[in-house]
Amino acid sequence: MIKNSYFLHCMKKIFMIFLCFPFCATANTDCVTMRHVPNEEMSLPEVINIGLCRNPKTAAAYATLQSQRFTKNASYSNYLPSVSGTAHANRSHTEHDDWDYTASLSASYLVFDFGKRESDFAQSLATYRAAGFDYDETVQNYVYSIIGAYYNLLKADADVKSAESALTVAQTAKDTADKKFKSGVVARADVYKADTTLASSQLDLERAKNNREIARGTLLNALSFPADEDIKIKDMPSSFGSDAESEDIDKLIKIAKKQRPDILKAESQRRAAWHRRNSAFLKNLPSISVTGGVNVDDKTVGGMFDNMSAKIHGTVGVSVSMPIFTGFLNFYNARAENSNYENMKYMEESIHDDATMDVFTAYQNYKTAKTVLKQTETLLKSATESERVTSGMYRVGRSTMLDWQTAQAELVNAQKQNNSAKYDLFIKRAAVALAIGDIKTNAKDYE
Repeated sequence: MIKNSYFLHCMKKIFMIFLCFPFCATANTDCVTMRHVPNEEMSLPEVINIGLCRNPKTAAAYATLQSQRFTKNASYSNYLPSVSGTAHANRSHTEHDDWDYTASLSASYLVFDFGKRESDFAQSLATYRAAGFDYDETVQNYVYSIIGAYYNLLKADADVKSAESALTVAQTAKDTADKKFKSGVVARADVYKADTTLASSQLDLERAKNNREIARGTLLNALSFPADEDIKIKDMPSSFGSDAESEDIDKLIKIAKKQRPDILKAESQRRAAWHRRNSAFLKNLPSISVTGGVNVDDKTVGGMFDNMSAKIHGTVGVSVSMPIFTGFLNFYNARAENSNYENMKYMEESIHDDATMDVFTAYQNYKTAKTVLKQTETLLKSATESERVTSGMYRVGRSTMLDWQTAQAELVNAQKQNNSAKYDLFIKRAAVALAIGDIKTNAKDYE
């Protein structure tokens, strides 16, 4: 019998995923039939909790898992005896109108089949495990998509705030240029330049608002809500840290090979293919069964029931069956299952290679994202100070409107880059967790 360690690991992991989700403010509401987004401001774990409750893909994966569980349970029947009963009542149209009553009870139990029964059960068990890992993979991928949509909305909202700030600065520049032009200090060209910057800032704000609406619609769609509704989410703290940050790449790859659901699913599928191949071969060997039966035969004569005419007899025996010729069916089935097993082996190797590359890529992207965040923070600080100094110098006539426009553009660009780097870091960090098969659902893991 195959050990259950892999499957128990998977089921424990799936179970812990749901346990880790904190109940949201709408815990008393049936989230499946919820028609509108909750009015409360929600954190990331609360959003994930609602999404998992409503998502059709995870529900479909769970239904598949349940189907495989029942199929696995059905394979236990091969270890139990089969019992069947029949009853017949026949009337002969003669001058006496005789009736014949027959009842029988038969039983059969498979004693030995060279291990085919064990192979069939092991195959169904491995298939069930693969369905469990597939469900785990579906859940993790969905959680990762929610994380991405959540932080993209936060980034889009931050871009809107940056655009509003830039618009305020552009309006200040416009007002300053108007005053200086009226005082005869600057030429009308400064006013035109300020107008151009103001119009550009207004356009940037509209674009930022449009991107925010798209990001909001994407998150709502992931939660199976209409895209035109509103959703309020909390900004996450800026501090962060995880065990993965201190691990080297080789350690992460080892972790991935032990717990990535697609790897574990491929291993289970390869085992299932191995047992299917064995089962197909064992169909060519004989099987031995013990059989037994009880028959009751009674007859009425002239419509009169005669209890003394009832006959009861039983049988006990041993049967041996073996396919002699099946039109090469078993032969070709065995060859096909052997090819399928070889295919599963190569697919498993390919998934191992892909997992290694996924971990390497995600880890390198995460390291780069941390560096980029630090650089954008420095850039933002420098651009903010530069704009402040330049605006002050323009007011006293020591710089031109072009200088101020340049400083404003650099500030807007720095703000966008910092917003992108800040929230991209959280997504890249989640990508590392996904790559090693360890997506977390606790709020502190995404702080």
